[in-house]
Amino acid sequence: MSYVEVPGAQVPIRMWTDPATVEGAALQQLRNVATLPWIKGLAVMPDVHYGKGATVGSVIAMRGAVCPAAVGVDIGCGMSAVKTSLTANDLPGDLSRLRSKIEQAIPVGRGMHDDAVDPSRLHGYATAGWDDFWTRFDGIADAVKFRQDRATKQMGTLGSGNHFIEFCLDENDSVWLMLHSGSRNIGKELADFHIGEAQKLPHNQGLVDRDLAVFIADTPQMAAYRNDLFWAQEYAKHNRAIMMALFQDVVRKEFKKARPAFDPVISCHHNYVAEERYEGMDLLVTRKGAIRAGSGDYGIIPGSMGTGSYIVKGLGNEKSFNSASHGAGRKMSRNAAKKRFSTKDLEEQTRGVECRKDSGVVDEIPGAYKPIGKVIEQQKDLVQVIAKLKQVICVKG
Repeated sequence: MSYVEVPGAQVPIRMWTDPATVEGAALQQLRNVATLPWIKGLAVMPDVHYGKGATVGSVIAMRGAVCPAAVGVDIGCGMSAVKTSLTANDLPGDLSRLRSKIEQAIPVGRGMHDDAVDPSRLHGYATAGWDDFWTRFDGIADAVKFRQDRATKQMGTLGSGNHFIEFCLDENDSVWLMLHSGSRNIGKELADFHIGEAQKLPHNQGLVDRDLAVFIADTPQMAAYRNDLFWAQEYAKHNRAIMMALFQDVVRKEFKKARPAFDPVISCHHNYVAEERYEGMDLLVTRKGAIRAGSGDYGIIPGSMGTGSYIVKGLGNEKSFNSASHGAGRKMSRNAAKKRFSTKDLEEQTRGVECRKDSGVVDEIPGAYKPIGKVIEQQKDLVQVIAKLKQVICVKG
């Protein structure tokens, strides 16, 4: 579908979904965003749903301002995927050992490595800029300085919630490796700190929603936030890259005879800010639950832990600020999912997938998410599908 325009106070709200299907709380959040005096555009993806601070599945373009809560607390969260030379015929009948080896190599949940990962010891990992990246830690907010040891040991770890590591097959039975994670605890600490700082500023006192507090260009607070934001986004990128390298090492060891080879890794953020230019204006574009889909940009749009995912290529639609959805999107809250579904439901909906099937991940059950096929269908003018993947192993924190 193309977009539908809904009136907004400062700008129209462009929606790549039927507005009637969007929950009322999410619509109100979008209307609130459209009241901001700095806003120049607002695009809404088909996976839209209510989120803390700002709507998930929203693309907010502002001039001279940025809203830290609209980025969210998982700064730089995103996806990585790589096609391998392996095929379904190379896989063992019992995938439990492979899942166990992945979990041993990559800490999940709140776990961390016993010692910081040395990227120079990872097969083929590009270490350029690594030392400079950590040197820049000295320039980020003092409030998180005491977290450096934890940040170094969490580098290359998964986290929990909707984060995952998957072994997938495409429609030609080629094996893909895929994962979803962000900037871990250090990103959350930085986000929480700056959201709090923004809410104290005088120009934010009259806003319709205190979560929409912004930093304004050419102020010390904006400079500090941009510094920490871009550092956290880089942390998230490194985190995924190290996990993918560890994941590939597991695959090399477990499939020695097949001598697996790997295509270049596809990686994309979906909670982040970018400096982009539209209609002659330099804008700060915030994507919360949205990926960049400029012409030729590769992206990853995952479904839930029992459905599948899509590798896509952007079509460069400037009406969406060159964006597309970041996934299927939730259709019910985590609490609602826990009340509605049981572990038996989880077992049924993840049949054929080697994964956790206990009460701790019922809130991630496929039934709690929108149908990924429909979400893809609604953004045909935003992305072209390159490959459809179905997971056979899913690791959750």
